[in-house]
Formats: sequence, C-alpha cells, structure tokens
Amino acid sequence: MLSLYRPGDSVLHRAPAGPKLVVLLVTCLAVFLVDELWFTAVCGTVVLVLWRIAHIPYRELGRQLRELWVIALLLAVFQVWANGWHEAAMTVLRLLALLLLASLVTMTSRTSHIVDALESAARPLALVGMRPGRIAFLIGLTLRFIPLIREKAEEIRAAQRARGVERRPLALLLPLLLKTLTMADAISEALDARGFEST
Repeated sequence: MLSLYRPGDSVLHRAPAGPKLVVLLVTCLAVFLVDELWFTAVCGTVVLVLWRIAHIPYRELGRQLRELWVIALLLAVFQVWANGWHEAAMTVLRLLALLLLASLVTMTSRTSHIVDALESAARPLALVGMRPGRIAFLIGLTLRFIPLIREKAEEIRAAQRARGVERRPLALLLPLLLKTLTMADAISEALDARGFEST
C-alpha cells in the first residue's frame, strides 16, 4: 500500500514517532485552550519552520494548502457571519496549523512506527477489555487509505481533463465515492478472509 511518509534524513525524520504524536496532541490542546490570535499565529509560524527543517519541498506544502483552502474558506465565511472577523481568523489559523502539523508528522514518520507508538500508548485500554493492537491497526489502515483516495482522485481528474470535462466538485465526488466504496469493500473482504473480526 501507499504511505504518506516522505523519505528524508532531517532531524524530524530521525525523531521517534511517539514524541511527535505527543507534540501534535499538546499543540491541539494549546491552540484551543489559549484563545489568543497571536498565540495561534505563532503556532502556525512554528509549523512552517518545521516544514523547512524537514526539507519537504514547498510544492508539497502548496499542495496541502490547495486541498484545504475550500474548507478554510467555508469555515471563515460561517465564522464571520456568526461570530465576527476575529473568530474567523482564529478558526482558520487553528485549522491550518493543526492540519499542516498533522501532515508533517505523517510525512516524517513511517506508518509502522506510528502504529507501534499508538499501540504502546493504548496498552492501558486492555484493562477495560479493549485491544490496543486492533486500535493501532485500524488507525494505521486509515493512514494508508488516505493516499490511496488522493491517488484515485488525481486519476479521475486526469481522465476527466482528457475528455474535456470541466473541473466541477460533483463530477469528481461521485466517481471518487464509488471507487472509495469499492476499495473499502475489497479491504473488508481481505480482512474477513484473514479472520479479522469487527468486534
């Protein structure tokens, strides 16, 4: 399967996945608990600096932002209407900072390392009857599924451009949804064949 991981030799690539996940969690809590625009802006700036440290090409950063701008715009419009410009700016900055940081963590950490770290963190859940290995496996499977969906979306766009189809969200969404459901069904059958229970 494909992975979100981007090979590299930066400090962030060499850092263990566990601490990076902790930083992501702490940052999520901080930007929502500290209701200050300057603090959220600083967090966003730090994330951009970390992207530079990771030596990930700026075109990848641009690609991430390009995929987020529609969501950010819709959130901004709603927040301006409901709560004013300050809250709109806070919401958009939070969204961009957290999603770009999450992308950075997955791009500098192998999926297997993330799964191992999550399994270790989830071990206390075994005391209440939950299975840490299964939880980590499902999260890892989700992480591997994301680039597959992105790849299928790019294939559909390329095919539509070749046929002269205009770039419309609905024209992309319907075939992408069908392909995603087909992939999910195939994965489900593969898991059933290997005796992976859903409960």
